[in-house]
Amino acid sequence: MDATDQVLITDVLLRDGFQIEPVVIPTADKLRLAYGLMDAGLTSLEVGSFVHPDKVPQMADTDTLVRRLRPGESVALHTLVFNERGALRALAAGARHVRFVVSASDGHSRANAGVPTRDALARLWPAAGLLSEAAVHVEATIVTAFVCPFDGETGPDRVVEVAEELIALGVKVIHLADTIGAAGPAHIRRTVTAVRAAFPELPIGLHLHNTYGMASANAWEALRLGVRRFDASLGGVGGCPFAPGAAGNIGTDDLVNLCHQVGVATGIDPGKLVAVRDELRALLGRRLDSALSAVPAWPVALRPGPGA
Repeated sequence: MDATDQVLITDVLLRDGFQIEPVVIPTADKLRLAYGLMDAGLTSLEVGSFVHPDKVPQMADTDTLVRRLRPGESVALHTLVFNERGALRALAAGARHVRFVVSASDGHSRANAGVPTRDALARLWPAAGLLSEAAVHVEATIVTAFVCPFDGETGPDRVVEVAEELIALGVKVIHLADTIGAAGPAHIRRTVTAVRAAFPELPIGLHLHNTYGMASANAWEALRLGVRRFDASLGGVGGCPFAPGAAGNIGTDDLVNLCHQVGVATGIDPGKLVAVRDELRALLGRRLDSALSAVPAWPVALRPGPGA
């Protein structure tokens, strides 16, 4: 890796991490964790989703979180939007960074959005118009971009088709999600290469899950391919309630460790990140899923020495 390399890590704990928890995390606890992540050096957080609270009750306080965390300052606060109603709620809360979410596979789209992919894309046009008028920065995540729990492997051509539609909507960055954590480095290489070939100027990010223990290998392959944007969740917490078998995300702590080990900067203070992770463990009352959460501190080899 080039010594000047730096990645942008978006911590998705407050959204993807908590959406699958069996209990609703109090807003005050979410705010405390968010400020801890910011203090550790995170400049991008995914804080919630503008969906009906009956569908995902853990996201009912997204409006409050956006208002309380002061969007538009030094940290990008991303929220998910699926339709015009969600866009209106995002604008009312003062959101300045929004992500559309679309399934590459029809099977997952029906489970997640209730309609096939093409219909889910069509729903986004009114939302895109509202957000464009308000000069909101719009990104998108293509979920089941590699493997779908209902339809099997997703072909790169299909992902390119969906990306083309999203770009037409005004999307500036596209993240490819391994929603059920079933992809391997060959999947990452094949699909990232195809999307980059089709849209050479498009910034690409990855959203990785670790169901089969491949998230770090996939992140390493993506780094080798030049990807410099990643989603991660502190402690590896999270999963998709609409994808059978989906386990936690790649841990923010694990991803930071990987990047620092190979000489890629993150701007994140490992010591402060450990402190926030310990607070998260106490809040949830259980062991977390990231590899580093099994040890009490940062890897010995990466700790500053005396006088450093």
